[in-house]
Formats: sequence, structure tokens, C-alpha cells
Amino acid sequence: MKLGIVGLPNVGKSTLFNALTNAGAESANYPFCTIEPNVGVVTVPDSRLDVLAKMYDPKKYTPAIIQFVDIAGLVKGASQGEGLGNKFLSNIRECDAIIHVVRCFEDDNIIHVDGSVDPMRDLETINMELIFSDMEMVERRIDRTKKAMKGDKTLAGELALFERIYATLEEGKCARTMELSDDELACLYDTPLLTMKPVIYVANVSEDDATAEPVNNEAYMKLKAFAETEKSGVIAVCAGIESEIAELEGEEKQMFLEDMGIEESGLDKLIKASYSLLGLISYLTAGPEEVRAWTITRGTKAPQAAGKIHSDFERGFIRAEVIAFDDLVACGNMVAAKEQGLVRSEGKEYVMKDGDIVLFRFNV
Repeated sequence: MKLGIVGLPNVGKSTLFNALTNAGAESANYPFCTIEPNVGVVTVPDSRLDVLAKMYDPKKYTPAIIQFVDIAGLVKGASQGEGLGNKFLSNIRECDAIIHVVRCFEDDNIIHVDGSVDPMRDLETINMELIFSDMEMVERRIDRTKKAMKGDKTLAGELALFERIYATLEEGKCARTMELSDDELACLYDTPLLTMKPVIYVANVSEDDATAEPVNNEAYMKLKAFAETEKSGVIAVCAGIESEIAELEGEEKQMFLEDMGIEESGLDKLIKASYSLLGLISYLTAGPEEVRAWTITRGTKAPQAAGKIHSDFERGFIRAEVIAFDDLVACGNMVAAKEQGLVRSEGKEYVMKDGDIVLFRFNV
């Protein structure tokens, strides 16, 4: 999973990126500090893997990972190339989802590119640049489709779809706000629209607002209401505090969170929100060689889940031997679980569940 962190200059993107990844991206109080995107990989915390590691004492321990990409601050005119905008927009296209950081705190010591703090204006600035970029792409697609229709009338439905998307964009709305069928979504596969990408809005709040959902922060509440209209995610974090959390580990980190009255770190919040927004779950494999988490889309069937490990597993799929994580823990080990009949043999139509522990049988 690759998540692109975007926003206006100086809203806290690189500070948040550093905190999330400990990658040490440069963070300074002037626009375009970030030109080439910084990339950091973080592991997805999963206490179930820790339990399995104690049970099997494996040679390898492999959690799921998320790749964060710190994309330079966008400005008005980015879709026309302002502020190296075209380069930044192409970086966004390569991501699975967008983390849109919006400044929701006042601080006279931190410059704002537009001279004042106004989260909804900032959000609109970024969204409009993404919309303008998409309109240009859709317009080209419409022209190509019209030319192709002269020899292939079956493309009428495709043309109607892109004309409908263009009309939505022209209204200043993101394409993700549209109700589209599975066939229509498939038609968009080779047209990677920026405004179709799932978004999590991250409100960068002050330290005073970091302890819980900041219902008294008017800017955050407006942001939350907007996110709900387009079915996007929204969380509040204090990038400054996250920087301090990133330097701590284990009990020291937990004590700091408790002292600050924070239930979970921004990274944990963001990972949960990302999995929820993208409809992802994890299944597990466990044994003396390795315990590992594998990320799949909710609704994935067993053969396709097996294919995440190796294409041969999917091609030669015979069956999946499955046990729920909680059942294995309750039994204490796999032998006891089998004796109690809790290890099931599932076929090609089995839909994987979060926390399934699986051994795939295949023959190629």
C-alpha cells in the first residue's frame, strides 16, 4: 500500500512524514522544501503476529508494510505547472490513496503560503488543482473515444461515462463523489484520475487539541463535515507531538501517550483509517520458518489470497486449511486445534476473513 502525503506548503506534511516513518525528510519553514518525494516504509502494528511469534519462535517475522510518500507542497496553478506542479501531480498518480494534510492551528511563527490559516480554503485549493488536472485528462479521453467511435459504435457507453465525469469535475466536485458501477470503475482502470483516489484528511492540530477528537476546534469540525459528504476519512493529529512520539519506544512511548492523554499514536490512527478506507484486511501465515501478515482486499477469495504469496499458489490451488486466530490462541497450539476440529478445509469459493491463519495446499 502506497500512500501519498499532500497539502499546501508549510501545513506540516514533512513533519508528519518524519514522525510516521523516522525517515528524516528535510522539514523547514519555507515553501518547496521538498522537491523530490521522500519515501518511507513503516510496518503495520499487529499484536497477533507477536502472539504467533511466541508460539512458533520463527526464523523470520514479517509484518505488513505501508509506504508513505512525502510529496512537495502544491500551490494554485499546480495543474498548469506552477511550483513544479506537473511533477508533483505525477507522483500522486502513482499512489493508492491520498493523505491530505490540512493545517488547523494558529501559529504566527509558521508562515502560511496564503498569509492566513483557513483549512477549507486550503482544502479547496488542493482539490481544484487535482480537478483541473483530471479535466485535462478526461477531455483527452473523450476526444480519443469520439474518434474511435467512428469505427466502433459500442464505445457509446464509454463516451457517456467520461462526459458525465467531466460534467462532475466542471462543477468543482471530485470524481470519487460519483456513484459508479463495477463496470464503469473497470472502464477507468487505464485513466488514473487523481480525484478518484480515496482520501484521508489529516487535520494538523495544536498540542491542546491532540488529546481526543477536537470537537471544539471549529476548523476540524468543518473538515470532518466536508469529508463525510464525499465519504472520505478524517483524523486529527498534532505533527509536533507525533515527532516526539517517534523518538520513543516500548514502555517509554506508552507512558508518554498516557501522560498526554492520547489513546493511540497518529501512525496507528492513520493505519486503521487507511485499512478501513481501502477495504483492506490481513490474513496470517505461521510456522517455524516465518510468521507473516499478508494484506488483501476485503472479499478476496482463497485462491487469489494464495496468489499474494506466489502466482503458483493461485494457479495450482487445491484447498486452504484455515483456523481463526482467536481459536488457535484459545487452543494453545495447532495440534490441539486440529483435535478439536477447529482447522477447516476450505475450497475455491471461500472468502478470506481478517485474522485467518492459513496453510495453502497447491499442485503445479
